[in-house]
Amino acid sequence: MSEERSPAIVSPFPRVFAVVSQKGGSGKTTAAVNLAAALGELDRRVLVVDLDPQATASNWLGIRDGGRGLLDLFTGNGNLLDLVHETDVSNVSVIPSSPWLVGAEKALASEYGAETILRDHIETLPKRWHYIFLDCPPSLGTITVNALASAPEVLVPVAAQFLALPGLSQLLKTVDVVKERLNPRLRVSGILACRVDARTRLSLDVVEELRKKFDSLVFKTMVRENVRLAECPSFHKPITLYDTKSHGAEDFRHLAAEVIGHERRKRQ
Repeated sequence: MSEERSPAIVSPFPRVFAVVSQKGGSGKTTAAVNLAAALGELDRRVLVVDLDPQATASNWLGIRDGGRGLLDLFTGNGNLLDLVHETDVSNVSVIPSSPWLVGAEKALASEYGAETILRDHIETLPKRWHYIFLDCPPSLGTITVNALASAPEVLVPVAAQFLALPGLSQLLKTVDVVKERLNPRLRVSGILACRVDARTRLSLDVVEELRKKFDSLVFKTMVRENVRLAECPSFHKPITLYDTKSHGAEDFRHLAAEVIGHERRKRQ
């Protein structure tokens, strides 16, 4: 990785998002990888930090072996910038994960100040990226708390299933606790309805319930259930490259435009 070829970014960037869901299959990694790619198409530089030991985001972006990297970082060795890999996706870089990261939860259990290790490292990164997405494991353990302590913003993907709603309430309580104890800047900046099947009343009812309960926190964009979106991880490509004209690519391009539009409104 060459530091010289990447230009610095002017404030208020980078925007750092923890992409969090405590339920597997919610579309968390799908959101992180494909939103990154859609923003990259719009000339935004994006860093995806894969904090999930399953390493799905890393594999999706073409990294087959992430080594011990992030485990060493959490246990006191290594530099975050040294772990950055470039990808074949325009303007998207990744810090990969690996199954080694499973050991981090146990290693950090009795560590004083363990909740802020990642934040300390992220603060040392150069401002070369417009966005940093922290793709969290599907649990609310020490690694996820590290992400919430590091990021001013939380993006919450929610599958359009009623079983996802109780988990969302628990997650938002955790966000409030982390905000009070570790990160007063923390806020939920967007809830993303994923895996929406517009052919079923159930799916649409969940989206309606989200909008009723959380109002403007819910993105206008919904990510529709899409076979091509389910296929593209196997080909190590985001949906914008795998099938550029699919519903999935369309949805994530709309989401990227919406995220950028929020920034413009804040500056006005």
